Formats: sequence, structure tokens, C-alpha cells
Amino acid sequence: MSTQHAEQIPLTERWDRFRAGRNSALASQHGWLTLTSFQWLPASPAALDAVPGLWSTDGTAAFLTAAAPDHLTLVEGETPVDGTIEATLADEESLMWVQFGTVVVELGMRAGRYMVRTRDAQSPTLTGFTGVPVFGYNPSLVLTGAFERYAEPRTVAITTAHPDVPGAAVLVGDVVFELGGATYRLGAEDGGPDSLVVTFHDETNNASSWRWRKLEVAKPGADGAVVLDFNRTVNYPAAFSDFGTCPAPVEGNRIKVAVQAGERDPRK
Repeated sequence: MSTQHAEQIPLTERWDRFRAGRNSALASQHGWLTLTSFQWLPASPAALDAVPGLWSTDGTAAFLTAAAPDHLTLVEGETPVDGTIEATLADEESLMWVQFGTVVVELGMRAGRYMVRTRDAQSPTLTGFTGVPVFGYNPSLVLTGAFERYAEPRTVAITTAHPDVPGAAVLVGDVVFELGGATYRLGAEDGGPDSLVVTFHDETNNASSWRWRKLEVAKPGADGAVVLDFNRTVNYPAAFSDFGTCPAPVEGNRIKVAVQAGERDPRK
């Protein structure tokens, strides 16, 4: 067995485990594959599509008025809703608020406005899900780069997958790497205590992949080196549903070659 082949086996085994975990997470009962509607709350109590009760907001809190025949219960504690309840969220927060039948209603605050989304465990997107289509594993797209942290985070206005929801990205530094003979410098956000997230366009978008994708990168060591395994590039939830509000890449986060690795467009 060649040394190169021996090195590739653990890489592909790790990738297979990553793919299995990713598909399992997406297939959760009320996860991203179950979104079936998105609606802004009105200023006066009114009925909404696909959900019982009367819904409204005064701009500070959200309100739901329902009666026992509506068969709505709180997600937490499963207490029946009989009367008026309210909830208050900060921008970008979400709450799995009430449920009925196979549907959970998510309350959210986006761009300073309250919205609700229905998540139906019987959504055809979920019941027909057999896994995200992907490009074949490509070891040449496992790259070593460098992370250059900014002196201070930079907040940049962005668009999102929803035309009525503007967004903002808080960039903490640049991930710098070479691909196809060119050097790229892509803005990265904190993805948690141990990772960075790079949201980017490439030449596969709107052809074999969705409009944009993201890659999570382990935070660098003391020397600033990072490994970019583009085989782990994933879709945002909006690739699976019209009801996502997922962030678009910041200007300049564009790779001018086809990154044929990671997840493909699940709707093609």
C-alpha cells in the first residue's frame, strides 16, 4: 500500500463519520428540514396561515390568544394554551414556543421584527430525506492556510436568504490560503470556542451547489496555521427551504474557481 493511500484512509473515514453525523442532525424531528412557513406578526390580533389562534406584536413582545379547541400547548411543559400568552425575544433569538399535532411553532425576532415559522415533522422535505447530495471526497481540497486576527472585530452589513431580513456579520479575522494558483483572503466569524466559520461564494454556486455555502475551520494553533478541508463545506438551512433567513457572504468572500467538494444543491 502506498504512503499516499494509507494517509487517505483515515481522512475518508473521518469524512464518512462527519457526513453520517450531518445527515442525522438534519433529520431531527423539528429541525431545518421541517420548515413549512414564515410569517411576520401583525400589530393587531389576527389569524395566520397554517397555525391556530390569534397572533400579534406591540413591537416589544409577541402575543398569542388561543382557546382549548385550538389544541395548542406550550412546547416546554406541554401546558394547554387557553387565553393570552406572551413572549419577549432579543434580535436573532428564537423560541420553540407552542405546538399542535406534528407542528411546532417557532417564534423569532429578525431585523427587529417578530416572526413565526412552522416546523412540521411530516414535512415532505423531511419524510423524503435520504441524505444531502455531495461531491466525491477530494484530498486535493484539504488545504493549509493561515489565520490573521484583526485587532478588533469588524461588523459588516450583509444580505440574507430572506429579502426582508438584513443581516450583519461580525468578522474576527482573515483566513488566507492558496487555491488554483491564486491567493485568497476570506473574512471569518467566530463559530464557537474552538472554530471559525467562513461563508463564501464559488463557481459551483447556482449550478451544482446552492447560492453560497459555509466551512467551519478549527481555530489555529500558536503559529496561526489552519486546515481548510473543503470536503466539509455545508449548506445553510435556506438551501433546503424557502423559509430560512441565513446570512450571505460578506463582499469579497468569493473563490474564483469551482470548489467541487462538500455539499451540493439538495434541490437539483
